[in-house]
Amino acid sequence: MDAWARPLFAVLCLATVVGFVVFPTYPNYDSYYSLLWGREVLDATLPHLEGFRVPTQHPLAIVAGGVLSLFGEVGDRLWVLATIASFLALVAAVYRLGRLAFTPLVGLIAAALLLSRFDFAFLAARGYIDIPYMALVVWALVLEVQKPRRGTLVFVLLALSGMLRVEGWLLAAAYWVWICWPGHATWPERVKWAALAAVGPVVWCTVDFAVTGDPLFSIHYTGNFAEDLGRSRSLDELPGTLPVFFSSLVKLPVLISAVAGFGLALWITPRRALAPLVLFLAGVGTFVAVAAGGASVIERYLVIGALALLIFAGVGFGGWTMLERGGVRTAWMSIAALALIGGVVYTATNLNLRRFGNELTFRGDAHDALTAVLRDPDVTKARACGPLLFPNHKLVPDARWILGEDFERVKTRLEIPDPERGVVVIATSRFAIFKHALSNEADSATIQVPPEGWAAVATSPHYAAYARC
Repeated sequence: MDAWARPLFAVLCLATVVGFVVFPTYPNYDSYYSLLWGREVLDATLPHLEGFRVPTQHPLAIVAGGVLSLFGEVGDRLWVLATIASFLALVAAVYRLGRLAFTPLVGLIAAALLLSRFDFAFLAARGYIDIPYMALVVWALVLEVQKPRRGTLVFVLLALSGMLRVEGWLLAAAYWVWICWPGHATWPERVKWAALAAVGPVVWCTVDFAVTGDPLFSIHYTGNFAEDLGRSRSLDELPGTLPVFFSSLVKLPVLISAVAGFGLALWITPRRALAPLVLFLAGVGTFVAVAAGGASVIERYLVIGALALLIFAGVGFGGWTMLERGGVRTAWMSIAALALIGGVVYTATNLNLRRFGNELTFRGDAHDALTAVLRDPDVTKARACGPLLFPNHKLVPDARWILGEDFERVKTRLEIPDPERGVVVIATSRFAIFKHALSNEADSATIQVPPEGWAAVATSPHYAAYARC
């Protein structure tokens, strides 16, 4: 089976490059801010971490944003390309972990299941930092499985992950406890590894303090932001939330297969089930810990645990390769084959690829439509008269990146409901209205109404601009 892994991965890489060209997508809201913050740092100014519905900063993402902003306008596309490359690394890591823990077939099925969960691919196509975070965490576990108590290299990957998501802090701390258990490390090693484990929180708090004066700004701000958007949950709500989120991430048939695969793995070889079990517990544990701290509770924060479920689902479908030839192996193989065929048929008859394609196409078309409106000569002229305003916060970073505009010059109608002069951009297509205007229940429909007496100066398939000087 290993002989097929490299050529299959090469084909996957080629198909991904083709998809990157055919469907030109752009970063999501949070990632555009990382690009903007990186550009501000290069301009020798402090990044604007505070503002109306500004996302939480992530230090490593700011560094990446600074590097990619050096490439000018194409920096946003390069961001997406880097995230897609991280997704390919994640697929390889899931395969490797499944192969190391169980068998090559289990790894191959787990990787195939990851590719068939389009939510993960969509996160990559939209430049979410969750993808490189997952790749760093899973590769750290792969390296640990290959060489138990490996130490430094694993800590480096976890330190990088801890500069993308705070969950990485907890994972690094847990690994330090594990590797420094009495009798397994010298004191110089413990000190060195403690320093590496502390990189994530130290760098994060240093950035917060340097910019805002509060070393815990991100933690405080994230809690308030989550409450504002209605994303916070109490601890007693989490048990009911977990199965719903997992079912949404991996889909119910795969979730059922994962439960069966976990039981079979414990029955056949409990020691080999330890690595994916650790991955699952790490994902759920950090999710609960962060939720308890007041951060947003959304399903994509459970992706690490979901990856472990895909590996256990791979056991359900391909774990028979761990058995000696005989009746049990043959029966398991036959049942798994029928279930797999049934799953493929069900997916093929119920999968709406057009919807997925429409989502990707919209991201590219909407970006081009927004660029056309913002660079219209009449809009450029009117922007000298006042601020550039959008219905809500969704398109603010996109516009700032496209125009190279300062933080103070691009605002929302929620901040300035009755503007006197400037430019107001509204969404006009159904897709754009629900994605970029009325995306939050707290937002009033009046933010989509042009101010009285303002003149329409530019239109595109998804947006229209109104101006007054």
